[in-house]
Amino acid sequence: MTQLGNEGGQPYWSWYGFEGRVEWCACFVSWCSEQCGYLENGIIPKFSLCSDGVNWFKGKGQWQDKNYEPQAGDLIFFDWGSDGSIDHVGIVEKCENGTVYTVEGNSGDACKQQSYPVGSGSIYGYGCPAY
Repeated sequence: MTQLGNEGGQPYWSWYGFEGRVEWCACFVSWCSEQCGYLENGIIPKFSLCSDGVNWFKGKGQWQDKNYEPQAGDLIFFDWGSDGSIDHVGIVEKCENGTVYTVEGNSGDACKQQSYPVGSGSIYGYGCPAY
């Protein structure tokens, strides 16, 4: 939440190791995870490609489809074009009354809060870390 309003993705993509700006939603999630000690503890992977994050959670049996009602701290993955390509990732802030509330990096090149209906066609699924 302290990162809301950040524009351009610094320090997230440079912390990850990129020399210039990249699509930084997954770098933001990884950076947040590192700040909490979740990378070091193996609870969340360090990833810059959304598909790598999905594959990690699926491989651990910690995956739920888009119709799941997520919990705070789950990672939400998106497929904007419904073409099977994972395009974006964010962090679930809460889920109330059929609405998922998120914190996302690289949402219009900024850190923003967003919301979506549970089961929305743009949601690919959820990584559910074992906190």
